[in-house]
Amino acid sequence: MPYLTTEKRATIFSTYGGKATNTGSIEGQIALLTLRINEISEHLKLNRKDFSSQRGLMKMVGQRKRLLTYLSKHDLTGYRALIEKLGLRK
Repeated sequence: MPYLTTEKRATIFSTYGGKATNTGSIEGQIALLTLRINEISEHLKLNRKDFSSQRGLMKMVGQRKRLLTYLSKHDLTGYRALIEKLGLRK
């Protein structure tokens, strides 16, 4: 069973990336990574010794951080709007 259906992926990219087919947009990629990070975090609350999932989580967090840094350097207003929508920083 995949963690994400095609319809759910299309709604994420249409909400954050502009169009459902625009899968290369930075905003859409960050939103997708945030969804996966939240799901794995919930999994790790129940399975504390799942170290392979911990490693995958750390890799995803690093990737999201790099994408957010890129977005903040190239489009500061878009960066601020995105972190407000996703509720990443307080």
